[in-house]
Parts: sequence; structure tokens; C-alpha cells
Amino acid sequence: MNKSIKSTIKPVGDIFMTVLLLFLMGYQFWGETAHEWAGTLMLLLFIAHHILNAGWYKNIFRGRYTPIRIIMTVINLALLVTMLCLMGSGIMMSRHVFSFLSVSSGMGTARLVHMAACYWGFVLMSLHLGLHWGMMMTKMRQSLPSTGPSRIRTVILRIVAAVIAVHGAYVFISRNLITYMLLQTQFVFLDFGESPISFYIDYLAMAGLFVWIVYYLTMIFRRKKKEYRKAD
Repeated sequence: MNKSIKSTIKPVGDIFMTVLLLFLMGYQFWGETAHEWAGTLMLLLFIAHHILNAGWYKNIFRGRYTPIRIIMTVINLALLVTMLCLMGSGIMMSRHVFSFLSVSSGMGTARLVHMAACYWGFVLMSLHLGLHWGMMMTKMRQSLPSTGPSRIRTVILRIVAAVIAVHGAYVFISRNLITYMLLQTQFVFLDFGESPISFYIDYLAMAGLFVWIVYYLTMIFRRKKKEYRKAD
């Protein structure tokens, strides 16, 4: 496949998988059947994503590991393990799409693994998206007409990003996601009366928080790398 086409498909696939994961997080709004079919689509996209990124695994033991590469490798491998746990446990618990497998044992363990992996997957996929955020923003700037001084636009975008990140941090704490991620509770509280709009705004804000963290962390390392080169 052409490299330019591949580099375009990869981030688009990441975004689509993130949107699909957001849909899956709202289990209480769409029900069990839709949840399973969306999860199956996620599985297919996950397989396609790793086929497209097969070269990354071939080069994992090659070259020098910079701080940015270490962050990327840790996030990617943690996401791989988490998604395998999420999908494996989901298949075990399936009552519709994979019901023909007739799995009956280990349901309690599968449910706990699925719960923890679900929230870890959300966080790690948002962090993974943050690794590619700079490239996506560059492509968006190139495709959109420029309006107003670029410096003012940049400042406004940074303020908006910071506000989203602050709200995401508040939501992450108030919704007790850490208790699900660390299995401090065995049940997820699902508010069936909550508005889907407020739910997805909150989860988008949380995704924005983790994108913001990784994006600016990698920016710091890149600036330090440039400073070291200038000093040499």
C-alpha cells in the first residue's frame, strides 16, 4: 500500500475506533445487542489496524529508544494487551454474536476483566490518539482556509484545549473511573436516566484530557531534543 495513503488511513482508523469505543462506553443507552455488534466491529478494526502497523512490530527491537519512543511503545503495548483482554472477555460473555460458542464457565472473571479492560482501553486509546494528534492537526490546518492571525488562532485553540482538559480531569474524578480501572468495585454504576448528550460530552472531555497530556508531553521532549542539538 502507498505510504501516503497508509499514513492517512491510520489516524482516521484511530479516530473511528475511538468513536466506536465511546459508543461502547454508553452501554446503558443502546442495549446488549447493539453493544455486541459494535464490539465485533471494533474487533475487526483492531485486526485491520495491526495489519497496517505490522512494520512497527518488526522494528520494535531496532534503533535507539528516545523518551518519545519509550512513551509510544509503552502505550501501544499496554493498549494491545488491554484490547486483547477486552475482546476475549467480551466474546466469552456474548449472548448474541458469539453465542454459538456456548461458553459457560469463568463468567465472573470475564466480567471483571471486561470491566477493567473497558476503562483502561478508553484511557489508553485516548493516549494513543494523542501520539498522532500533532500530525492530524497539521493536516487539518493544511486543508482548512486560514482566517485571522495564526498566533491568535493558536492561543485560542490552546485555551480551549486547556478548558477541555480541566473538565476532563474533573469528570474522571467525579465519575470514579479509577475505581473501575483498579477493580476497587465489582460493579459499574450505570445511570439509565442520564442524558446521552451529557454522558458523551463528559467522555469526550476525558478523552481530550489524555490526548492533551500526551500531546504536550511529546512536545516538551521534542523541544528539549532541539535544544540539545543546538547546544552541540
